[in-house]
Amino acid sequence: MSDGSLLPIAMALPSPSRQPSLLQGFPSRGSDATGPPLAAGNPVARVLIESSLPHLDRPFDYSVPAELEDTALAGVRVKVRFSGQELNGYVLERVESSEAGHSLTPLLKVVSAVPVLTPALLELASSIAARYAGTLSDVLRTAIPPRVARLEKQFLSGDSLLDGPEEDNAAAEVSTSLAHAAWASYANGAPYLQHLAGGGSPRAVLTATQGFGAAGWPELVASAVAAVRSSGRGAVVVVPDYRDLDRMEAALRAVLPPGDVARLTADDGQTPRYRSYLRLLSGDAQVAVGTRSAAYAPVQDLGLVVCWDDGDDLHIDQRAPYAHTREVLLLRAEQESAACLMAAHSRSTELQRLVEGGWAVPVEAPRSVVRSSTPRVLNTADSFEQERDPLARIARLPGAAWRAAKEGLERGPVLVQVARAGYAPSLVCEDCREPARCNNCQGPLAIAGQSALPQCRWCSTPAPEWRCRHCGGVRLRRGAAGVLRTAEELGRAFPGKAVVTSSGDQVKAAVSDAHALVVATVGAEPIASGGYAAALLLDGNSLLRRENLRAGEDTVRRWFNAAALVRPAHEGGLVVITADDTTATGALLRWDPAGYASRELALRQELQLPPAVRIASVTGKRADVVHFTESLASSIQLRTAGPAPVSLTLSAKRGTEQEGDPDVRTLFFIPYAQAAVATRSMRAVKAASAAKRTSGPVQLRLDGVDVL
Repeated sequence: MSDGSLLPIAMALPSPSRQPSLLQGFPSRGSDATGPPLAAGNPVARVLIESSLPHLDRPFDYSVPAELEDTALAGVRVKVRFSGQELNGYVLERVESSEAGHSLTPLLKVVSAVPVLTPALLELASSIAARYAGTLSDVLRTAIPPRVARLEKQFLSGDSLLDGPEEDNAAAEVSTSLAHAAWASYANGAPYLQHLAGGGSPRAVLTATQGFGAAGWPELVASAVAAVRSSGRGAVVVVPDYRDLDRMEAALRAVLPPGDVARLTADDGQTPRYRSYLRLLSGDAQVAVGTRSAAYAPVQDLGLVVCWDDGDDLHIDQRAPYAHTREVLLLRAEQESAACLMAAHSRSTELQRLVEGGWAVPVEAPRSVVRSSTPRVLNTADSFEQERDPLARIARLPGAAWRAAKEGLERGPVLVQVARAGYAPSLVCEDCREPARCNNCQGPLAIAGQSALPQCRWCSTPAPEWRCRHCGGVRLRRGAAGVLRTAEELGRAFPGKAVVTSSGDQVKAAVSDAHALVVATVGAEPIASGGYAAALLLDGNSLLRRENLRAGEDTVRRWFNAAALVRPAHEGGLVVITADDTTATGALLRWDPAGYASRELALRQELQLPPAVRIASVTGKRADVVHFTESLASSIQLRTAGPAPVSLTLSAKRGTEQEGDPDVRTLFFIPYAQAAVATRSMRAVKAASAAKRTSGPVQLRLDGVDVL
């Protein structure tokens, strides 16, 4: 579907002042006004066309032929003719008459008789589109999986879609009792479960202390799901990636019948994903567990929504309208009056805002439980360690970290967290310490291995005869060590010990309890079934110094996720962190993620930065961004910043004369009281610009975490 083929029709629309409604379909040229016989009851179908064009984000009226009367029901997929093209769409509703004022184009066919778009999903998708100033079609593209005809035939015939036989789980009662005991160790934990089991809809923010074993977060979440299932209601559980999904699914199957759980993730392929969707749609399964798209799962009689680790960037959809799983589930909990559980080892500022506003109740471990269930944390930058090891501040592996690894290897596996993948992901000039850049595209140079030539990380151009543009030097040195270089150095430091790496496309989900060094990038730490004996958190300053508003918050989250995999202090568990003595480091030393989130939120509120306010970014060519800004200013006044080049570094390196017309970005800071009006105005401006072609397209993102 191209803009050019649709715009002539869209631009020819009558003005609202000359028609009672815009809900109308447009017949193709030369269509028969009489047409085929129409359906006897409700002969008009209001159809949402699958199109990302903002000016087509509304229902269009089509007539329903008599032969489609029993199949063209609300929620089914149909094919229609629009502007000379055959397009897919969804029937939103059937009505008695249309206000179009002319004969309607008939529906071409019913693609599928399965009503995949339920009324609850339509309401949720409409709310998400409104919140993120996007189109309903874009939201449904994520929410509804692609169809698989074979499964639909099986579904419509009434056959079971379950792969294997349903069997009762004999261990369910034991697993549930263990997890209930773990909940009882948290303040507000036991009352929360009782409220769920009693049919209530409590809202809580859980700060889990342990990431492995019977008291790990998957078991806690599974226990909450079991409690809500005991009240006869369903649940939706969303996690960031496949490793968390595997653990969460196993925990759920340990406390629920196998047929009760449906797994939803695009990584499994179209057939398994659509099978799970249909099982949930029919009510055969009552619990949906998966990644981002599972937040829209059509669970009947929804009683609980759960999001694990909402601070993970994987919860953000990378396609328009860039919705965040957390916000989808929060809107869904409100819409369907369901309970809500937001859980993580740390706490995001968004969840802290909900707690301080009284929307959710904190479920936290008391200090006595924290001390008994978490490892001891040591910072090599404190004054005591500095006196013992004066070189600790500049050494990548200070003496305290080396001793912790040596002693930990005698008891079990040792985790080493590093900031970067690869071998030497950045290089600098040996003489002047300026970053080494590619002569072809000005990208950063890197080394893939010990004997490899330096090459550009952007364009992969080798640089065998590199020369520094600043001082003329020809010698390079590593600006940072990646996971492979770190593993190589540790292998020499601890001869005879196995070294396991986990990073990039070689991420390991779990490791054994063998006495080995496990070197992993942030977010790729494997699970050790018995917990790690020790953990070394390297490159802390590199993580904290990133030019991002959320650098500190994200670093704290990654530290807590790694530290939660270590055994408790009374079992010898030790975490060594190599970073300056900052508030982020102090949060880990005290094991106080809530305190750090509260302080961070207070600073954001003082400066009026997210999440104290909402933020929208408009990116595109300068003329188009300026046009959008001026058009928006006619309906609402907002604090703005920009337009500014999207990449100041690239602009400075390459020069604007080489870029031609570089993309720019304008930021809008939106108070929550004005958010509904602002997003509605932004949608209207985008639709008007697209329909009238008064300016080029721009990218509109709301609440993007990477724009500040």
